[in-house]
Amino acid sequence: MIPPIHLRKPPFRWLILFTACLGLSATGQESKSTDAESRDNHPPAGFTALWNGQDLTGWWGATTENPRQYEALAPADFEQKRRASLDDIHQHWSVQQGELVNDGQGLFLTSEKFYGDIEMLADYKTVPLADSGIYLRGCPQVQIWDSTEQSKFDLGADKGSGGLWNNSPGAPGKDPLVLADRPFGTWNHFRIIMAGSRVWVWLNGRQTVNGAVLENYFDRKLPVPPRGPVQLQTHGGEIRWRNVFIRELGSDEANTLLRGTDPEGFNAVFNGQDFTGWAGPLDCCRVTNSAILWQHNKGGTIYTVAEYTNFVARLEFKLPPGGNNGLAIRYPGDGDTAYVGMCECQVLDDNYEKATGQQIDPRQAHGSAYGMFPALRGYQHPIGEWNYEEVTVVGPTIKVELNGTQILDADLSHVSEFMHNSAHPGKDRTSGHFGFAGHNDPVMFRNISLKALN
Repeated sequence: MIPPIHLRKPPFRWLILFTACLGLSATGQESKSTDAESRDNHPPAGFTALWNGQDLTGWWGATTENPRQYEALAPADFEQKRRASLDDIHQHWSVQQGELVNDGQGLFLTSEKFYGDIEMLADYKTVPLADSGIYLRGCPQVQIWDSTEQSKFDLGADKGSGGLWNNSPGAPGKDPLVLADRPFGTWNHFRIIMAGSRVWVWLNGRQTVNGAVLENYFDRKLPVPPRGPVQLQTHGGEIRWRNVFIRELGSDEANTLLRGTDPEGFNAVFNGQDFTGWAGPLDCCRVTNSAILWQHNKGGTIYTVAEYTNFVARLEFKLPPGGNNGLAIRYPGDGDTAYVGMCECQVLDDNYEKATGQQIDPRQAHGSAYGMFPALRGYQHPIGEWNYEEVTVVGPTIKVELNGTQILDADLSHVSEFMHNSAHPGKDRTSGHFGFAGHNDPVMFRNISLKALN
């Protein structure tokens, strides 16, 4: 399990923009205007209404089922599944005086649109002994239940709503940070942010989850999908909804949220102005707009003068179509880092085949330990936008978290099969330089910092 990245106070230059975008006051609470503007189903600025306040247009029905399975259906098959669910939806869901009401039975209301990184607002009111929740990207769930139901205290009901209840026992986010439920008969207000697999939740203005990973209930070895529907769960008791609003986060905003301010122990290894502290064929790059830009048709590995053993690297990168580069991990300072260093952690356009017409081995995909261990694909931001990445190297292990989702967790000491049967004699190196392995494409890097670990 990846430890949670805490939502920290951003640098001052981001503060005004970040506050305006997320609707925060200086203390991190929701602005009073949000409640006032949303009472009659009119979304606050920047949000759209997920429910139109009148009927069930834009929704279909699904239950607790792996969203990757229906996302993989052919369009005609998915449409058949969607249509087949509508009778059940209209039997158990209704609109009453501007409120969306479920009788406690039937399929879960599921958005026709699939979402990636979002901010969501929703009001709900339920009854004693009811159990419900909000599925994000089709995965359970931000929990709603009766915090006074003693028969479920052993399950954690006494801790209240707003946790990621389907996370593993003891995992960050499973139990809410505070008990924030209001008494029955009154409305509760959720504010939920999701960036990558990481989730932040506020219930009635009190934070219940702080940047915890939402585990994939259907296969805990995989992260949640990059996109999926919002679902309003029904589970044995009437629940009412209103003011259900959503806002899609842009790449820059998600990156700022995920990174926050580098915590103690991180040091910038690139000053944004020149290559002080770096070595190698530095003429293959230039500095522009506080970023390293690879020169067209120039390759070579540049690297920090300092060497590292165990460390965490935090950086942002931007790719052109078909762009190819790599992170040099424990590089000795000479030779091809993919083979003589511990590894080259690949930096590659996720749509490389489409952009170039060339097929790749899975061990060449972005985030992979090149030629040795494949990373998961599909979690990059669109080409031309910045991505945020964290790389953690401890002993023979390397983990990569891309845009809030872990895409690699590899122990290279266990690798015995190599792409093209090419040996990697450097994979067991215990220390070396950190750097970038350019491959002639104008890839960019910025905001590069490292923290040495014991």
